[in-house]
Amino acid sequence: MSEPLTLGVAGLGTVGMGLIQLLEAHAERLEKTLGRSIRVTGVSARSRGKARDALLGDATWFDDPVALAKDPSNIVFVELIGGEDGPAKAAVEAALKAGKHVVTANKALLARHGAALARLAEEHGVALNFEAAVAGAIPVIKTLRETLVANGVRRVYGILNGTCNFILSEMTDEKRDFAEALREAQEKGYAEADPSFDIGGFDAAHKLALLTCLAFGTSVACDEIHVEGIETITRADIEAAAELGYCIKLLGVAVQSAEGIEARVTPVLVNEESPLAEVSGVTNCVGIDADFVGNLLLVGPGAGGKPTASAVASDIVDIARGIVMPPFIRPTDRLAPVAPMNLTSHQGNYYIRLSVYDRPGAMAAITRRMSDENVSLESIVQRRPGAVHPGQPDEPPPGAAEAAVTVIILTHDTTEAAIRAALQAIEKDGKVAEPPQMIRIEEL
Repeated sequence: MSEPLTLGVAGLGTVGMGLIQLLEAHAERLEKTLGRSIRVTGVSARSRGKARDALLGDATWFDDPVALAKDPSNIVFVELIGGEDGPAKAAVEAALKAGKHVVTANKALLARHGAALARLAEEHGVALNFEAAVAGAIPVIKTLRETLVANGVRRVYGILNGTCNFILSEMTDEKRDFAEALREAQEKGYAEADPSFDIGGFDAAHKLALLTCLAFGTSVACDEIHVEGIETITRADIEAAAELGYCIKLLGVAVQSAEGIEARVTPVLVNEESPLAEVSGVTNCVGIDADFVGNLLLVGPGAGGKPTASAVASDIVDIARGIVMPPFIRPTDRLAPVAPMNLTSHQGNYYIRLSVYDRPGAMAAITRRMSDENVSLESIVQRRPGAVHPGQPDEPPPGAAEAAVTVIILTHDTTEAAIRAALQAIEKDGKVAEPPQMIRIEEL
């Protein structure tokens, strides 16, 4: 038997304690598999007073995670603190400079500082592993770093935020308004008291930044991702999409072409027969379209103490086996700069919801504006009063003096620049009672 692999674990929340429980529950099996034991020799957290001493054994307590990161008693530093700066960044940097392997679940840290941290790891010949940073227990990082390393990836996409997927699932399945579905998510612990990081799409953008880097060999560039959240999605959109054979999901998508990389996190309409339409609740999924294997879809729990702890443990096992590779597949000096595509060049079909004043000539003016921008319309559905909420007449929108009708438009293939120009002109004409709703239709 080799010497034990010793760990310093910073952060003892649900994931940190889940990891300690997992290592204890499977200690004997892991030792037989690896030929060495895995021991937690040091821990650190914000509060020492919580009732967890029985699970920590003889691990040494450190009030300062940076001191734990530097302590020579541990070979691997496990960062589960969270946050893109502050103690998490300082501790990971200290561990790498001390020649320690690092395992982290911190997507925000990596999305902002991944290249610099990867460079430190390479300089010191140690691992920087982060399977748990994207989609929890779904092994997407290993799939990109190992299984598909010989493939050319054309597109990577997925449902990357369980909070948003839960809210949209509740709106679809339980006919709830956005605010009501959000409250339910908060009550169940799926959403924070301030949910803006999730519902605004920023959490998913951090994860997509890492996937884009791994898939296309680029530097990590979170700021190059176009981000839209789900705050503007209404029951009217959910119901209209269902009638048209679609459902609405928050999707992260990165596509590489000769012109560059289009990376975006936005609500999209997906066909109700698509496998993604079946991914409900807090479940995540990641799709990878590669040249020699085609389209792979990985589905599983994207968060939670035990699933995330399982992903952390898989990274620790790799280190125990002596597996050390560049964090982003290529050495950092071979990562290409990102060549982002302006989203105005995006081409596809679109869903448009308009609240149109019920006046003669209003629809003719709207279709004329679409024609001016060469936007071809596949269908126009006018939902008469009472169609959005049957049995209840539509009321004037806030600030409007007259009633309006809901009009749903599906376009043929067009550019984002054209559709935005048409909608801007329609709004300027004063024919609509509120800003138009535009959602991309994603063909998967």
